[in-house]
Amino acid sequence: MGKFSLQAMHLASLLCCVLVSRGVFGQFPEPSALLLEDVLDSSARYFPQVLESLAARRAAEGERLEAEGAFDLVFSADGNQNAGYYDSTSLRGSARQRLRTAGGSLYADYKLSSGNFPVYQDNYYTNTGGTFRVGMLFSLLRDRNIDSQRFGVLDARLSMQEADLDLLMTRVGVQERALIAYWDWVARGRQLQVYEELLQIARERQTGLEDEVERGARAEIFLTENRQNITRRQTLVTSAQRDLALATNQLSLYYRDTSGQPLLVGPQRLPPASDIEAVLAESAPPAVPVSEALNRRPELAMLKAAIEREQNRISLAENSLKPRLDFFVEMQQGLGAPAEGGRSRDSTDAMAGFTFSIPLQQRSARGRLISARADLETRQFQQQLREEQIELEIRNLLVDLNISRELLILADQEVQQSELMRDSERRRFASGASDFFLLNIREETATNARIRLLEAEFQARMARASYDAATVDTERLGL
Repeated sequence: MGKFSLQAMHLASLLCCVLVSRGVFGQFPEPSALLLEDVLDSSARYFPQVLESLAARRAAEGERLEAEGAFDLVFSADGNQNAGYYDSTSLRGSARQRLRTAGGSLYADYKLSSGNFPVYQDNYYTNTGGTFRVGMLFSLLRDRNIDSQRFGVLDARLSMQEADLDLLMTRVGVQERALIAYWDWVARGRQLQVYEELLQIARERQTGLEDEVERGARAEIFLTENRQNITRRQTLVTSAQRDLALATNQLSLYYRDTSGQPLLVGPQRLPPASDIEAVLAESAPPAVPVSEALNRRPELAMLKAAIEREQNRISLAENSLKPRLDFFVEMQQGLGAPAEGGRSRDSTDAMAGFTFSIPLQQRSARGRLISARADLETRQFQQQLREEQIELEIRNLLVDLNISRELLILADQEVQQSELMRDSERRRFASGASDFFLLNIREETATNARIRLLEAEFQARMARASYDAATVDTERLGL
């Protein structure tokens, strides 16, 4: 036996083993149903718009850290060497720490020198162990309550708060669209199943009609009419397949793998059908006061943060109009034995003083103040309008949600009534008391009622998703 024949026998034996194993142990496991939680978890983790907002938040965090750097401890050092008539060396190191209160700062420095200095550098002389100085400074008028550094920190913190709120707003919008995309996919899949059932009835009936025509029990025209029904119902199936494909593509925007790539799911992953009571329970609106919903909305919180930023701008501009009056106190101590500078450096000295200055023209600061106050009014009017719009939005969504639930109940009643009429017509047709034309009408009426029920279910779920997004129900949004 040749090598090719042996390979063929080996492949055949493997195929037999596979078939036997399927027969013994059952079919390969079917794909699990795609649950709403899977889609919401995926969209919250991997949707590009969410990742973009996360990156913006990290940028805001970096800007906040940069602003905090204005209060970092600063160390500096310098030195010089004189050669010639005056032969001397001088070294100095200092540290300064800005404070967050009263525009204050703490400072300390140490200097050490040797040799002779000219009279205009007399302050360079130190004892043999050097000179140590420590002091503090506070602002009494300008920069007491706010300055550019503290404004930068406050503004960066508010900017980061706005980034957090923008991230929440993005996530809420994404989850709302993911909910709608999922339930749209479910509705289109169920509609396809309904139309396929209707088409299958016509195809099965075709076989029976052919037998009856051959026996002479039915006229040939019945076959033609049923073929027409098959064609019409096949058109409905094809249109439903298109709608399902479009819904699947839309769902893939929100259902992604761990690398963030969209996933296309097949109709075999449709979840089990829900009864009317479950849909009504899921779409029942909670009793959320409008005031509580307003407090949850990130847009209003963002406007509040923007108003606070404008108020800080006003404070900074008003600060620029004030005169500067700074008070300082410091102490200096010589270390070691007196050196070339004499005993005047060998003492402990304390000193207090102030500096005062007043600007004579402040057109720039006044212009900033006028601009900041106008921007504050703009933000306040925006806040008022947005609050009114949100209240109206929530009231409208509540009306839509309640009406959609009522329409769902009516659609369910219509299904029950139309199916009762269809079943009755089938019995009459089987007994010869009805005609083929009327039977088709009853069947298609019942099918259309089921389609309207599925659409009513989708509308109720979509209304609840929009209501949850409007009231920022993070639990139901999967956040």
